[in-house]
Amino acid sequence: MNVSSSFIKMAKRRPENFYIIHYSCQSLYDDNEGLSPRITSIAIVHLATEQTISFSTHSVAEELCIPREAVLDRFDEVERKLLQDFYGFTRDRRDKYWVHWNMRNLSFGFEHLEHRYRVLGGNNAPVIPIESRLNLNDLLSDRYGRGYASHPKMKALMELNGGVHRHFLTGEEEVHAFRNHEFLRMHNSTLAKVGFFLHVVRSLLKGRLKTASRGWGVALDKLFEGRTAKTVGLVGTIVGIGVGIWQTAIWIGFVK
Repeated sequence: MNVSSSFIKMAKRRPENFYIIHYSCQSLYDDNEGLSPRITSIAIVHLATEQTISFSTHSVAEELCIPREAVLDRFDEVERKLLQDFYGFTRDRRDKYWVHWNMRNLSFGFEHLEHRYRVLGGNNAPVIPIESRLNLNDLLSDRYGRGYASHPKMKALMELNGGVHRHFLTGEEEVHAFRNHEFLRMHNSTLAKVGFFLHVVRSLLKGRLKTASRGWGVALDKLFEGRTAKTVGLVGTIVGIGVGIWQTAIWIGFVK
């Protein structure tokens, strides 16, 4: 059984064990005032309940009574509180599975979050084990092939499955939003993306995800994980019961 098949099987059986995560940050290039980009928002959705929890610059700044024009000057305080709240949530959920989109290294990933927390004076971040991290992009490539969507894949997949969300921001647009102090706009983009990932996972589990992939293998995957598979299974069960009754009747002599 391949990785995506194992994921589908587990997620169908125990959806309460899966969380979907995404975050936004300052520029990923060398145009930041620091050596690593600041974290501006994190959003998490629970697969079983579809409930979302988020940690954002604008909400933390309000809690700390920091006015909009002073946020950048006091961003260390804001970012530290944001990450403290995030790790407070994940601390007792490290044994769960965390579905993400290319959060795979120090540049952009769980290690980046941990690094920023340490830089700001945080200690003992409750690290989510590598084995519990599931890259949705890799799962889709495993299932449908690397050509399941054109580049950039996230936006292209959105276009294939209902269209790009109105709050979606590209990486470049997020950089401009940060410079303009549009933190709520950045947060809404993060929420839109994690909400879309939930839709992708749900569609993947039902065999209804629309992709650019072609071929008999993909068609069969969609066939046997959709409603058709359930119908075929039901018919097979009914036929099996009928055959069993017939054989029993022959055995006890009712049918000769």
